[in-house]
Amino acid sequence: MPHLRKMMLEELERRNYAQSTIHCYLRAVTEFSLHFHRPPNQLGPEHIRHYQAQLFGRRKLAPSTVTQHLAALRFFYIKTLRKPWSIAETPYPKKVQRLHIIPSSEEIAQLIDSALTPFHHIMLMTLYATGVRRAELTRLKITDIDSRRVGE
Repeated sequence: MPHLRKMMLEELERRNYAQSTIHCYLRAVTEFSLHFHRPPNQLGPEHIRHYQAQLFGRRKLAPSTVTQHLAALRFFYIKTLRKPWSIAETPYPKKVQRLHIIPSSEEIAQLIDSALTPFHHIMLMTLYATGVRRAELTRLKITDIDSRRVGE
């Protein structure tokens, strides 16, 4: 496996993948190989399907984590080994869509009133009133405010 690992690492680095992605992909392929006690180049689509079911069933991983494992295996087979990969045989799991929890006006008022200083109070009010992101608010300057339109 060290030779295959080196080949995959070179392919990942050649494509300028982030270090965190490189680490995750290498770990995923290693875990896949260890699960079957065989080098990954000796494993095929039926092993991948079995492994995907095991990730959901026994390990109870989230769909996004299973997708990451499949992406790593897909990269390994397509880019490192130059083998075909069938999306139909190894589909990515359906993404779970969660609805955002929208706080009530009472909860918003309670949050703003809990500010410890007038500065924090104004920041919370500005965030809520304008919908800007926190990072945008921290970079806000006086010149950004259109004072001619205040009070319209």
